[in-house]
Amino acid sequence: MDILKTILMIIFAIDCIALSAIVLMQEGKTQGLGSIGGMSTDTYWGQNKGRSMEGALVRGTKILAILFIVLAAVLNLKVFA
Repeated sequence: MDILKTILMIIFAIDCIALSAIVLMQEGKTQGLGSIGGMSTDTYWGQNKGRSMEGALVRGTKILAILFIVLAAVLNLKVFA
């Protein structure tokens, strides 16, 4: 069990670092004064955002966040105490 706990702790640490890096690489979601002036989000960029680098970062953030929660719960079980 000690080997499994060590492996899970290493994966957890890598996940923490990767999640922090991906969150810092993302752009802000605020539109600022553009929404007051009537700027529309129905542009080509707004419609295809899921296929861009920003969409990949959002998807990666979701996956790493789920992995973070699952690993935190598994490592907190009484089996590894």
